[in-house]
Amino acid sequence: MTQKPTSSPRAGGAAIALCAVLGVVVGTIAHQPSIGLVGGVAAGAAIAVAIWLRDRRRH
Repeated sequence: MTQKPTSSPRAGGAAIALCAVLGVVVGTIAHQPSIGLVGGVAAGAAIAVAIWLRDRRRH
């Protein structure tokens, strides 16, 4: 007897990449691209962790 396949997991890598790019753009406007990059990566990582936790709870 086969089990029903589980739905595919979601990934948060796109959130990290998008937030990093947006952080650099916003940081460049504010004349602080390095801080923008760090902030963007941190925000993206937080979103990725939230996606992972939500996906983990879903299974």
